[in-house]
Amino acid sequence: MRDRWVLAIRVGFTYIGTVVGAGFASGQEILHFFTVFGKYSHWGIIICAGLFSWLGTRMMIMGNRLNARSYEEFNHYLFGERWGRWMTAFVGVILFGVTTAMMSGTGALFEEQIGLSFHVGVIFTAVVSYLVIIRGMEGILSVNSLVVPLMFLFTSLVAIHGWQSGDWSSNASMPPVAEDNHWFLSALTYVAFNLAMSQAVLVPLGGEVKDQATIRIGGWIGGIGLGLMLLASNFAMQLQLDELTDTEIPMAFIIQALGAGMKYFFLTVMWGEIITTLIGNVYGLAANLGQVIPLRPQTIMALIFIFGYLFSLIGFPTLVSYLYPFFGYCGMIVIGLLILRRIPGS
Repeated sequence: MRDRWVLAIRVGFTYIGTVVGAGFASGQEILHFFTVFGKYSHWGIIICAGLFSWLGTRMMIMGNRLNARSYEEFNHYLFGERWGRWMTAFVGVILFGVTTAMMSGTGALFEEQIGLSFHVGVIFTAVVSYLVIIRGMEGILSVNSLVVPLMFLFTSLVAIHGWQSGDWSSNASMPPVAEDNHWFLSALTYVAFNLAMSQAVLVPLGGEVKDQATIRIGGWIGGIGLGLMLLASNFAMQLQLDELTDTEIPMAFIIQALGAGMKYFFLTVMWGEIITTLIGNVYGLAANLGQVIPLRPQTIMALIFIFGYLFSLIGFPTLVSYLYPFFGYCGMIVIGLLILRRIPGS
């Protein structure tokens, strides 16, 4: 029983680590998808937590029943053989696009916050990620088991500081400032994008973890954990929403009051979140490409990092502005079929 819970926690942490990334750590995603909706943001996050728990678990169970090695088998089951090939290719574009954004984000982090070269940041992160990925799923589980607790600690400290220093009771009545979107659609888009991206890890993870009870526990740990982290970060940002609307890294503005030491802790956590998303994306993309390209997995991974580095020169803000919303709306198709399709063998 103890072994089941240990593995379930590792599965849940891997789920969390796959979803969060530079946009989450910086606070930009949370501000855009939730905080700007004021008092309704809490409801959006609660709905997100429920959908992440339910649909993420369902995705892993499907991977388990299909004995999937990559997300290709999953898409073929959802969409059929013909359309499944197109969806697999589309997910590959998503993964490469987000991989590029993560690499560009880590370059910007090193350049703007540490004072090192953009290229040093990207190359160093790529090398570390490569050394993790060549260990396979065990490497991904191990890194997330280390990084995700640090994420929880950071968001908890930020929320506690906000609770002690701000007028938290005003959050319950805060009016929305977003005018071009609805809070429910925004929450649904956030889940859709992240689940479409996370299938690269969740599907083969489900295929590798044979015990379905462990998968279910891990899926709910991941979904609830994501919800708690979103609530904590959203709560802290709502207290200073007026000052955050024009900032590129909202969370960096919030932690200024916590001292210089907290700044470096934040940078470490942000870099760790980039790593967890990056390794998940490259692992899933390489697993899929390995079925059609006659090269060793390590070679395919190296090539992904090389091309990712070249495309990362486009710039992080440009990539996020155009790629993320588009992928989110397309990911709703995956959510719809994930709900409607019966789990294989049931």
